[in-house]
Amino acid sequence: MADRFATLLGTLATVSLVIVLVSILWTLLKNGLAGMSVATFLVPMGPPGHHSGLANAIIGSLIQTFIGLLMATPIGLGCGIYLSECRSGGRLAFTVRFVSDVLLSAPSILIGLFVYLILVAPFHRFSGFAGAVALAILAVPIIVRTTEDMLRLVPVAMREAGSALGATQWRVVLLLCLRAAAPGVLTGILLALARVSGETAPLLFTSLGNQNWSFSLNRPMASLPLAIYQYAGASYEDWVRLAWAGALIVTIGVLGINIIARFCIRDTGR
Repeated sequence: MADRFATLLGTLATVSLVIVLVSILWTLLKNGLAGMSVATFLVPMGPPGHHSGLANAIIGSLIQTFIGLLMATPIGLGCGIYLSECRSGGRLAFTVRFVSDVLLSAPSILIGLFVYLILVAPFHRFSGFAGAVALAILAVPIIVRTTEDMLRLVPVAMREAGSALGATQWRVVLLLCLRAAAPGVLTGILLALARVSGETAPLLFTSLGNQNWSFSLNRPMASLPLAIYQYAGASYEDWVRLAWAGALIVTIGVLGINIIARFCIRDTGR
């Protein structure tokens, strides 16, 4: 009886979660498809009633996310490798792990305020580079934790075999351990990408947003989450439709990234 009751509770929890997820996806599809058109992907943002789109916001999000991930990946990999391989690091390893855990649980708006104080206020202008830095700070702890965990799963015998052949520690880590853990490490990078691609709060204080095309990292830059935030609360029907369309685009992108990450995890398990 206890086993059946526990199974029933688990089944109800699973069904409830699936219902919530399906209802969210259904709502996004029902409202977002109405705002999808060729102009959504080719025309930049503009005033209401002018058949504007989200092209500059999509490109701005891709630029800031790519640069942020480009900055976060080597830092996260380096910290994860150090925490995994230099286990006798003592206080330094403890400090790195503690800071990484704090950043992992820190509200994103605090990261945005921090970057605002160091990169926006001193230079008296918002910029796409500041937005990319904020996204990089959010991505680093995810890459650190995943890299450390994946490297710890590599058998010790593989490290010992490399050392027995005369390879130095950095060669063993780079050519053996990191290569063996590559699918899991890639999964962490993809999860970090999924996390930062939908962030809005940090960009409010850093890149600010832009109604026009802007490819300069020294100027305010549009992004899809900011466009959704701006359009969703508007009283214009075309802006609300674009907000739903933007939300659907972000959701499909994040869902696709998570599916790819799941495939990477499955390959790691094999």
